[in-house]
Amino acid sequence: MTGSETKGIKTVLHPVSDLEAAKAVYTALLGVEPQHDAPYYVGYEAAGQHIGLVPGATVKEPARDVGFGRLVATVTDPDGNVLGLLQDP
Repeated sequence: MTGSETKGIKTVLHPVSDLEAAKAVYTALLGVEPQHDAPYYVGYEAAGQHIGLVPGATVKEPARDVGFGRLVATVTDPDGNVLGLLQDP
C-alpha cells in the first residue's frame, strides 16, 4: 500500500442496554477503570485500543459458545443496525 496504511481499528463502540451493568463487566474483563465515565458514554483505554460503551442496544441473539470457549452474540442498536460481538476465551 502507498500513502497511509491501515493500522487496525483503534476505537470500538459497543451499544449496551444497561450502561451501569456493562461498565461493571467491562471493568472486570479489561482490568482497568474507565477513563471516561458519564451517563451517556463510558470509555476505556486498554492495550492501545479504545473501547466505548454507549447506551441503547437490545439483545438480538444472546451469547452462545460456538466452540472452544469462543462466544458470539448480536445486538441491535437504536437505529436498527445489527452488530456482531465475539469474545475469545
